[in-house]
Amino acid sequence: MVTIYHNNRCSKSRQTLELLREKGVELQVVEYLKDTPSAQELQAVLQKLGLKPEELLRKGEQVYKENFAGKSYTDEEWLQIMVEHPVLIERPIVVKGDKAAIGRPPEKVLDIL
Repeated sequence: MVTIYHNNRCSKSRQTLELLREKGVELQVVEYLKDTPSAQELQAVLQKLGLKPEELLRKGEQVYKENFAGKSYTDEEWLQIMVEHPVLIERPIVVKGDKAAIGRPPEKVLDIL
């Protein structure tokens, strides 16, 4: 089973979802803005991505610029910030087993299938 953390308003996320469906991949779609992953779930995804929490942030988002830009937080604090403001989570993220990839570009997720 493959999981995609998806935002339907994002063109890259829609393109990644379409690509996976074209490949016939069995998917679980998580609309993370509505069904926000917990800090523990995010930590597990980050381990699969090989990233630190701050590296998963969308720093161009207004909420980041207004509240968090230039500030320093621990990994645990960044995780909690992403739970409270899921719009800050980079997208789309595709997870299969112990591997994960960010679909930027969408074809990048094919590496983990």
